[in-house]
Amino acid sequence: MALSASAVQLFQAARPRLEATAYRLLGSASEAEDAVQETFLRWQGADVERIEKPEAWLTKVLTNLCLNQLASARARRETYVGQWLPEPLLAGDPMLGPAETAEQRESVSYAVLALLERLSPYERAVYVLREAFGCPHREIAEILGITEAAGQQIFHRAKKHVADGRARLEVDEAAARRIVEEFLEAAASGRTEPLVRLLTQDAVSVGDGGGKVPARAKAVEGALAVATFLRGLFKPSAAKRALAGGSPQLYAAIANGGPAVVAVLDGRVAGVLCLEVTADGIAGLRNQLNPDKLRRASRQWAATGHGEPLLTLY
Repeated sequence: MALSASAVQLFQAARPRLEATAYRLLGSASEAEDAVQETFLRWQGADVERIEKPEAWLTKVLTNLCLNQLASARARRETYVGQWLPEPLLAGDPMLGPAETAEQRESVSYAVLALLERLSPYERAVYVLREAFGCPHREIAEILGITEAAGQQIFHRAKKHVADGRARLEVDEAAARRIVEEFLEAAASGRTEPLVRLLTQDAVSVGDGGGKVPARAKAVEGALAVATFLRGLFKPSAAKRALAGGSPQLYAAIANGGPAVVAVLDGRVAGVLCLEVTADGIAGLRNQLNPDKLRRASRQWAATGHGEPLLTLY
C-alpha cells in the first residue's frame, strides 16, 4: 500500500526516537536499523488514517519486534565466540538519542548497555521505555500487553539490577580526555604500578573479537591481573604489529557518553575501548574489536574531526 506524503513524514519524524529505542533494546546499531525498517514496512501495510496516536503505535510495533529479536539473540549468544559486548557508538551519532537528563545519558552508557544484557527482554523493554524516554507506566503496559501494576514491578526490579552495578561518574569531554591520556600513559609505561593506581581493586577487562580477531575468551578480573594483561598488550613487538596488520594509532574519544580509546588503522576504526569510571577509579574496560560491530563507528569517525593520536602502538 502506497503511503501518503504526510504518513511518510510522520514516520520520518519518529525515526530518530525509534532508532534510539531499538539501539538501547538490542545493543546493536545494525539490528536496530533492521528493526526500524521492519517497523516502516508494518506502517506501510497499516490503515494509517485510522491510527489515532502514530508515535505510540510505532513504538509498540518496534518494541515487540525488538522483544522477538532479543529472544532469538539470547540463543545466538550462547554460541557466540568469546565475550559478547554491545556495539559502541561515537559522540555525535544520532542513534544515541536524547541526552538531556542523567537517566537518558546513563541508559545509553556502555556499562549500562552491558548490564542490560543480564535482564529479561521484558525487564529491558520496561527499563528503556521508562528510564530513557519517560514513557508513562500506563503507556508501557499498553505497548507490552501487561497490567500497569505488573509494569511498575518489572521496572523496579530492572532498575535494582542496573543499580546493583557500580556508581558511575559522569564526566565532561575535557575530563574524559584527561582520563584517557592518563590511562594511555600508564599503559605504555611498561610497568604495572601506574595502571594499578588507576584501577579499582575489582576492575574487570572484557574483549569482544567475535571470533574475527584475537581477544581473550574470558574476562580478566582484579587490578593486578588487569594491569599485567594491559602491560603485555601494550608492549611493542613485531609479532603484534603483524597480527594487527600495522601500527594502530590511539585517540581519546567519547563513546556512549563516556571516555574511550579509539584505535585507528588505515583510516578505519579497529577497536573501541570504553572505560567505566567510578569515584574509586577505572572499574571496567570493555574493548570492542569485532569488525562487524565497528562499521558504523568507522563511518562516524571518517565524518568527524579527531585531532592528533595520543599514541601509536607497536
